Amino acid sequence: MQLRRENILIVDDDLNILELLQRHLNSWDYHTYRAVSVKEAVSILSDSSIDLLITDLKMPEIDGFELLKFVSEHYPTIPKLIVTGFPSVQDSLAAIKSGVIEYLTKPFTKEELKTAVIKALPIRNNEEPPKPSNFNNETTFNEIIGKSEKIEEVLQLIGRVKNNKATVLVTGESGTGKELVARAIHYSGKFSNAPFIAVNCGGIPENLLEAELFGYMKGAFTGADKNRKGAFQAAQGGTLFLDEIGNASLAVQVRLLRVLQEKEVVRIGSQIPEKIDLRVVAATNSNLHEMIKQQTFREDLYYRLSVVEIDVPPLRERVVDIPLLVDKFLFKYGIEYKDRFINMDTDALEVLKRYHWPGNIRELENVIQRAVIMCDKKVSLSNLPDHLKYTLDFPDEALTTLANMEKNYILKVLRATGNNKTKAAEILQITRKTLREKLKD
Repeated sequence: MQLRRENILIVDDDLNILELLQRHLNSWDYHTYRAVSVKEAVSILSDSSIDLLITDLKMPEIDGFELLKFVSEHYPTIPKLIVTGFPSVQDSLAAIKSGVIEYLTKPFTKEELKTAVIKALPIRNNEEPPKPSNFNNETTFNEIIGKSEKIEEVLQLIGRVKNNKATVLVTGESGTGKELVARAIHYSGKFSNAPFIAVNCGGIPENLLEAELFGYMKGAFTGADKNRKGAFQAAQGGTLFLDEIGNASLAVQVRLLRVLQEKEVVRIGSQIPEKIDLRVVAATNSNLHEMIKQQTFREDLYYRLSVVEIDVPPLRERVVDIPLLVDKFLFKYGIEYKDRFINMDTDALEVLKRYHWPGNIRELENVIQRAVIMCDKKVSLSNLPDHLKYTLDFPDEALTTLANMEKNYILKVLRATGNNKTKAAEILQITRKTLREKLKD
């Protein structure tokens, strides 16, 4: 899929409408940013190139009219599309004065939305069609290697967000390379000289996670013998990567939500807020939608984190990339363990391409590392673990009675002992008489 060049910002405090709009726009290959408040929308506008604003009018605190006025003066070239459930003549007139091009009333159909978006976007008849990106070049985003369509989509999204501070949520199974995506976003963009701070929310005890994230003052708790900055302050101007965000406790989630809303941090033991200016990239292999239903993850935090969402595909969905990844790991571990580049037999590579890789790239790397250690001149089938190779599924034996199973086992023991009844009775821990009786039955 080749993303269109247009970036569309959606602003609505109704989370259901926000998700519906994003789903429709993504199905037409537009790239979307989403905001649940005017304050968040202004933040996205300040460091992102936006081609169309879609906003609701009735929102708490600062409403959509204020946003329209702000955009009209600060970003006068951005077309505006209103989607509202409270239409009125006065609202329509005010919207037109603010330069609104299209006006949609809830509920609306998918086709009505598509028509309104096409009308609202500026006409670019004189522009050339977008050229295919070269993001699949392994030098473009450092460690991310691949030429499959799914990894190409990931690389396109990285290219869209690398130079702005929109909050990004990276999802995917364990071992797919979510941290590599976060690092690519940071190190390929204009903030690459600023700090990249990674925090594993699942690897730090709950009672220490708040101190790690937000910092603390001397005397705030036992062992706090000096003032200490948290990860938010340490990542100032750069990127804070929150790995395994689904493991954060509800108490930590509440504080994270406030930090993302207010753009300020209060250390434990302090009452003085500290302003922060950074980008947050969160990652999870959990199903956050399911956790929201189970009330173990806050819905409002999810929407704050997922202004842009990047789903990293599992390795089984990008088989074409396996040879490229194999070459990378063969080179890495060949140099490390053998002081030279190691090759792999075609048969061995075919086995790797056929396997389903539940552990994804991390499992593939471990297999290649072991194979390089075990091989002589090149990696062959004999150097691969047996569980990767072809297996036979024998049909289950037919169900039978306990008496038949017992008799079959007795006959098996007799065959193993050369029909020596005395030895067979000893193994079965029964008398020869009992053995003879059981054979008669």
